[in-house]
Amino acid sequence: MFTINYRDPRPIYEQITDSVKKLILSGVLAGDDRLPSVREAAAKLAINPNTIQRAYRELEQSGYIYCVAGKGNFVCPPDETIAVRKNQLLSRLSETAAELRSMGLGDEDLIAIITRKEEKADD
Repeated sequence: MFTINYRDPRPIYEQITDSVKKLILSGVLAGDDRLPSVREAAAKLAINPNTIQRAYRELEQSGYIYCVAGKGNFVCPPDETIAVRKNQLLSRLSETAAELRSMGLGDEDLIAIITRKEEKADD
């Protein structure tokens, strides 16, 4: 389920987190699907259970999964996941726009940049 690349410079927990996010956003993991337990995942990947626990904690804080005590970790329903991710991205965009404004970029410039990027994505 999770993929780890030992040549990747990122920490293993980040690789697991990114892997789970991709599976959720691509629809491979659906809402309320149960993730492997910390012990199961750690045994299968031959890594420390604390690494899996850290990845799950990050995913829960990011709104991708939720934990039910004694039952396990589950994927948040898609609408909730998308809404949380959209809010995170919009928040980052607002912060970036504010920083660019403080550097002298005007709103028209920001709109032109965003519009140009969207047009390229449509091609």
